[in-house]
Amino acid sequence: MLLSVNTFVSLDGVMQGPGAPDEDRSGGFDRGGWLVPYASTWTNEVVEGWFHEADAFLFGRTSFGLLGGYWPKVTEPDNLIATRLNTLPKYVVSSTLTDDEADWHPTTVLRGDLADEVRRLKELPGGELQVHGSWKLVQTLHQAGLVDVYRLLQYPVVVGTGKRLFPDGSVPAAFTTVEESSRVLPGGVVSLTLTPTRLGAISAGAYTVHDGRSATVLD
Repeated sequence: MLLSVNTFVSLDGVMQGPGAPDEDRSGGFDRGGWLVPYASTWTNEVVEGWFHEADAFLFGRTSFGLLGGYWPKVTEPDNLIATRLNTLPKYVVSSTLTDDEADWHPTTVLRGDLADEVRRLKELPGGELQVHGSWKLVQTLHQAGLVDVYRLLQYPVVVGTGKRLFPDGSVPAAFTTVEESSRVLPGGVVSLTLTPTRLGAISAGAYTVHDGRSATVLD
């Protein structure tokens, strides 16, 4: 399976608490619910497209608890997101969560070395192993070079504080934009699909003047 990270981000890269004021107040965060004013049928269609590709889900403990407290209550049969989340295999990374507490079935608790566990899951047959939310988990997966695809909905708002998708100290990386699934939606939300092309270093260059003409020189 491919490992995809699917998330909402602000212009300044914040992904914390997008859906409600009390969704995630860790670190004193008090600006939750910032994407709701921009929600639309177009953003819903993009998110449903994400879930259509899922064959399994991988969560950190906090996101597992948040999503598991909401989506099992959504029982309408034509809700694609609820159907996928409530029926497909789920894996949650935790050293403290018990099997009895992981009662959003079917769920498996991963307690071993994270990188090894994820590599094992990626070897299973299927389309995509999807991560939604799970900020700390995403950092670890990025650092280990285990993410195959990033799907982002970037909202036209600066939150100003909070957990960022790529915080200071992240491993440098370069990406290619998947053009056919990247576009600006009505209302200004940007849908981006990115595939990593280089991890650990980025290309650089400089602007220079040669024979009176502005030119670029790449490393």
